[in-house]
Parts: sequence; C-alpha cells; structure tokens
Amino acid sequence: MRVKYLTADANWQKRLEDNGFGFHTDENNIPYWVEHYYYSIDAPFADKVYNATTELWQMCLEAVDHVITNKLYDQFQIPLFFHEHITQSWENDVPSIYGRFDFVYDDVKQQLKVLEFNADTPTSLYETGVVQWQWMQHYFSERKDQFNSVHDQLIASWAALKPYLKGDTLHFSCMRETLEDLTNIEYLRDTAIQAGINTKLIFIDDIGWNGESFTDLEEETITDIFKLYPWEWLIYEPFALHIPNDVAQANWIEPSWKMILSNKAIMAILWKLYPNHPLLLETYFDSPHSMRDYVKKPLLSREGANVTMYQNGAIVEATPGDYGDEGYICQALANLHKETTGYSIIGSWIIGQESCGITFRESDNRITTDKSRFVPHIIE
Repeated sequence: MRVKYLTADANWQKRLEDNGFGFHTDENNIPYWVEHYYYSIDAPFADKVYNATTELWQMCLEAVDHVITNKLYDQFQIPLFFHEHITQSWENDVPSIYGRFDFVYDDVKQQLKVLEFNADTPTSLYETGVVQWQWMQHYFSERKDQFNSVHDQLIASWAALKPYLKGDTLHFSCMRETLEDLTNIEYLRDTAIQAGINTKLIFIDDIGWNGESFTDLEEETITDIFKLYPWEWLIYEPFALHIPNDVAQANWIEPSWKMILSNKAIMAILWKLYPNHPLLLETYFDSPHSMRDYVKKPLLSREGANVTMYQNGAIVEATPGDYGDEGYICQALANLHKETTGYSIIGSWIIGQESCGITFRESDNRITTDKSRFVPHIIE
C-alpha cells in the first residue's frame, strides 16, 4: 500500500455536493475528503484484509456468546435493567446489518492488527460505498477496481432482512442537525428502499411512547427501527426504560447485543479468549500489566477522545474529551503505516456477514480523531 497523486479538478467540491456529499470540508475549510491522492493497493493485500475481517467477525460472535453466557455485562458498564434485553436479542437472532473494523498494517511484520470494532454506529459508509466509487469512475477512464461492494451488499442485506421485519414500515432515525449522520442514514434508507422496504424517517427526539408501544409523529406504531445513535446514549434517553417493556418488542437495528461489540472492553475479552492471535493486540482491563508501550482507551470513547499513548511508560500523545469515568482498556501500541501525507488506518466493512469494502483514514498524529482525513483507494 502506498500513496499516489493525481491532479484534482478545480470544481471537485461542487461535484461532491451535487452527488449529496456536503461535509467534504470542515468549518475551518480543512478538507475531510482527500481528492488529489489515493492509496494504491494490490489484490493480495485486498485478500489479506478480506480474510482478516472474515476471521475476526467469527471471533467476535464467539466473544459475544461468551460474554452473554457468563453474564459479564458489568465489565462493559451496561446497566442491569438492560441485561435481559441484550440476552433476548442474542438468543432470538435479532438481525444486524453492518459494522466496521479498524485495522493498522504493520509494515515490518507485514501483519494486520485490529484496533477496535465500530459495531453499532459506524459512519463513513456513504463515502465508502458511493463517493470513492464515483471518484474512481471520474478520474480513471481505463478499467480500475476497488475493494468495494458496499452498495450492492447493503441492498442484498436489507432484502435478506425484510422477512424478519415485524411490520410494514422500517423507521430510520438519527439526531437532528447532524449532516454527516443524516447523510449516512438517508443513504442506508435509500438502499433499503431499493431492497423493496417501505421506510420512514424520524429523529430520535420525536420517538414517542403511547403506553404499550413506540410511535412516530403520526401515531403510527414503530415495529422496526434502524437508529444511527449509540446504544450507550440511547439507554439513557427518557423513553429507554420502555424498550424492555415494549409489548410488541420492536426490532431495534443495530440490535442491543451490538452494545457488547461496540464497547472497547471486547478487545480485552478477545485477547483473553484468543491470546497471542496474530490479528489482535495485547489488551487488558484498566492496567497495562507489564507493557511499557501501550494506549489507554476509555471503554466508550468515540472519535479518539480521551486516548493516551505511552512509550517506555511515558505519555507521548493524548487527546481531550469527556470519557473515562466508565473505565479503560490498555492496548499494546501498534506500528502504524506512515506516508509523507500522514499515518493511516484501514476501516474494513462487514455487511450482512460479508467483508465487502475498505476505507483509509489518515491523520497527522498517531491517534485517529474526527479530524482524520478520508482517502480513496484503488486496486492496481
């Protein structure tokens, strides 16, 4: 994998906006989307990511079963009133659509290592499935390829999920006035429509409760709902106490068992179940044990907040934020791939049980945050 450059169009921002991608640049006019260079990978490398993602997904499912069977919810700081709902969602095989593993590639050892699993509300889906594909078609007249079947896999996954829906309408929900979330939720909704599902948009704060079931603004019962809103936030919403008491037991997608996989505690569980596995980094709860080079991460941190990096036992990099009271993991420091443009991680998507696409996120620093850039890729 290496960076290659091209000459960007003068009006590339307008082209992206015309295609529905409005958050290509941040409020300080710093590009989030990289237009003028890309990561070039070969087919064997794409196969390596595919195989790693497939293997790790199966390991994660076994880890969820281990947590639920042994009732290890307290290690994940999941409140007692939601334990049974998670257990039921797992035992009833409540369907899941997607997730994204974040990998680093150690050039010296030529080995992928997983940093974490964005299992509940992963974003950058629209950039991966649509924007980088259109970027490739725009700049390369000759036949090129990407590790990217995200769009087709989403439609196929919704079609496979359709028979499990409890009602005639699948509601889609996110927070108000969040352009990135709304773009991703509308993209997901569009792929569901293409799969033949009737859909409806509702914002999180418009979800109602009539005493027996959840309702939308038209008082229609919500039987099935996809939410781009983290479970660890949702369970503290005023209406969350009703979720386990819902008479109709609405389908929540992603299901509540994903609370286990979206929590960084799962990395310590995986290390305990699969010690020294080549895809894993040494990870423990709260303490680094004998590690001198490691990263301390809050269990529920998002977008790189409150992450502290240690080398030889001393802090070398840290990020601010509002997380940490819930506890930490300590994970061995990984060797990040570095180009002259920055440090990179690889986001690998699992959709409908299938590894189907990758993203590259790039940072000036070693801790990936919400300021990290999205870089397209080509298989060459």
